[in-house]
Amino acid sequence: MKVIFLTDVRGKGKKGEVKNVATGYAQNFLIKNRQAIEATKANIAKLQAEQNREAKDYEAEKAEAKVLKGKIEDDKTVVEVLAKSGADGKLFGSVTTKKIADELNKQYQIKVDKHKMELNDGIKSLGYINVPVKLFEGIEATIRVHVAEKK
Repeated sequence: MKVIFLTDVRGKGKKGEVKNVATGYAQNFLIKNRQAIEATKANIAKLQAEQNREAKDYEAEKAEAKVLKGKIEDDKTVVEVLAKSGADGKLFGSVTTKKIADELNKQYQIKVDKHKMELNDGIKSLGYINVPVKLFEGIEATIRVHVAEKK
């Protein structure tokens, strides 16, 4: 019996695959436990439509990430962050990815998730720092951050 797997089933198939399995196994286990459905023409058409939609969503998200990368890496996009510092240029505390994301949104109306920024520790000194951001798989951008002294 041909079935479409709705979930990954160890040793049998992955989600979205159409495979032949024993009729008893399909009816008594896979279909009963909602791990698969029978591969009728209507169900196969529905599966293909869903896969096409997912592919379009993937491409749209990738295009959106490329546009966002262009905005972030524009020469005029430098995030200004004000922080209190000592005489030697060291900050009291640090500038975190949350602060950078908030300032980027406030200054340029660009929303970037703080978890996508690759900054191990916060920024702890004044000056210009480049912060890498993973926007999408294979698409990375660099946010330029200028940490200035708060008066």
